[in-house]
Amino acid sequence: MLFSSVDDVAARLADAGYLTSTAIATTVFLADRLGKPLLVEGPAGVGKTELARAVARATDSQLVRLQCYEGIDEARALYEWNHAKQLLRITAGRDEGWEEARADIFTEEFLLPRPLLSAIRSPDPTVLLIDETDKADVEVEGLLLEVLGDFQVTVPELGTITATRKPFVLLTSNATRELSEALKRRCLFLHLDFPDAQRELDIVRLQVPEVDDALALSLVRVVGALRALELRKSPSIAETIDWARTLLALGADHLDSDIVNTTLGVVLKYEADKRRATAELKLDEVLG
Repeated sequence: MLFSSVDDVAARLADAGYLTSTAIATTVFLADRLGKPLLVEGPAGVGKTELARAVARATDSQLVRLQCYEGIDEARALYEWNHAKQLLRITAGRDEGWEEARADIFTEEFLLPRPLLSAIRSPDPTVLLIDETDKADVEVEGLLLEVLGDFQVTVPELGTITATRKPFVLLTSNATRELSEALKRRCLFLHLDFPDAQRELDIVRLQVPEVDDALALSLVRVVGALRALELRKSPSIAETIDWARTLLALGADHLDSDIVNTTLGVVLKYEADKRRATAELKLDEVLG
């Protein structure tokens, strides 16, 4: 087990730079204690991926990441054979019979483990991050069910490889499509949303301790107001932190229209969003 209690989760994640709520700490603790994968769902930018990184930092675990995308297949997720090296071996032993060559080329020397197999085989504490699971095809979910069900992988030429030490598994989803009920049943579920103003203020203070408290509070209020607009992409927590560092680098000690307009590109990454914010953000009302 990686954690001894819910309070231990909260304290160690905070030391790793990730402030949690009671709900987050409790769910992480249960996923660890029960040995179940944790599915974390929510909009982009709320700290889903960072949670996996923080668990790895807090527990001195290796982080293995499978980045999902449309078209990802078993070879990219699980393992594949080094065909170029196999061909060289066959060519070098052209006087041998096929059976002899075959016995050599389907061995560990020619195996290319991908994230799922790497995490299963690791003897060390490991956090397996399966990022943006909703971007993968439904067929990949079937592969995940097989691997995460028994924490083992079958390589026909080598046999079944079973985890000697189960990784802590965290899957993320931006909810762009519904994941299968079968996959959800395998997992504990956690929904993350943008933090409330107080927790985001605490995050800014933790990550950018040099920033003035009054400036940090103004910054958090403006970010909250931006998220309330109908934007193509709302500012993430990481972008809030980047904005705080930007203002610190500029020597700003307060927020006003000029500073906001000239640095808005730190938190808004689409021109249409910047135009909407410029037109609709009532800075005087936000800052009181």
